[in-house]
Amino acid sequence: MAANIIDVTESDFEYEVMAYSQNTPVVVDFWATWCRPCKTLGPMLESVVREAEGAFRLARVDVDANPTLALRFSVRSIPTVKAFSGAQVVSEFVGLIPEERLREFITKITPPSPLTLAVEKAQSLLLMHQWGAAEKMFRELIGQYPEHGVCSLGLVKALLAQNKSRESLDLLRNFPPSKQYHQAQQLMPYAEAALEALNGTLPDENVLDAAFRNAIRLAGRGNLEAALDGLLDILRQDRAYRNGRARVVILALLDIMGDENESTHQYRSELASVLF
Repeated sequence: MAANIIDVTESDFEYEVMAYSQNTPVVVDFWATWCRPCKTLGPMLESVVREAEGAFRLARVDVDANPTLALRFSVRSIPTVKAFSGAQVVSEFVGLIPEERLREFITKITPPSPLTLAVEKAQSLLLMHQWGAAEKMFRELIGQYPEHGVCSLGLVKALLAQNKSRESLDLLRNFPPSKQYHQAQQLMPYAEAALEALNGTLPDENVLDAAFRNAIRLAGRGNLEAALDGLLDILRQDRAYRNGRARVVILALLDIMGDENESTHQYRSELASVLF
């Protein structure tokens, strides 16, 4: 059993939960061997506590073996989960809930970790288009957490905005298995186009090709909005330009800009109006 997952009883509840929660949140799972939902919720809780790496403790109470605790905390149905902080119940839920809601429950009771704070700072630098500073910070984080999907994705975005397409492509082709993998692959069309621009191998057959090259050049300088304007103009003239290449590059650039950027929503609306 992990160090932060323990079974508690009426004899040690005061020390292992109440006293411990003065410094670290404790999530108490009231369960029983005959409870089917408990058999599903229990492993979910254990998985989340392992990922949290000490941000909170999971204490399990068998209500059949510890009826006084169940009575004391008004447990009328199981599973019941109560979060303790400062020796007080600060949040709770009853029954089996989806994993997403469970993670939201845990997030609300646990302080942000140093890693979380650092990632938020690096992502803020991306939002402010401080690409070099964001790159530096994401590199430092990846040095400590090489398989961290959020950090890897952030680094790719910072590199692409600085026209470092060769390294970006290497990172995308070797992206760590994570929830961010699919999102990272959506950046591939722009990374490939940017590298072709550097190598001088982008198509050069007509006016739209010239406009596409110019848009990629602008994006490589970090001028994403001007690049998007140019790509939208291409789509207005030819919605199927180069088998949809302008469209997928636009989507990649919008991803680099981030949904928190006010301009992103405007450009998504313009893209939809052009295509549909």
